[in-house]
Amino acid sequence: MSLETSIPRRLSIIDAARLPLCSSCNRPITPSEKGVVFPCPNCGEVIIWRCKSCRSMGVPYTCPKCGFNGP
Repeated sequence: MSLETSIPRRLSIIDAARLPLCSSCNRPITPSEKGVVFPCPNCGEVIIWRCKSCRSMGVPYTCPKCGFNGP
């Protein structure tokens, strides 16, 4: 067994710092923002992220898997 195959790939700082994107406006959601995360109400297979401003304004989102539209 070679040394390269026995050592797992390490995450870089960029991988660890990737922020989730709002499913409505595609803006990054910061940890201090009061965003929400939930599975798609229709298929349950996709995770939906919503930022505070899109939630308060009722901006619609679309599930990329099943096409469900929600407020």
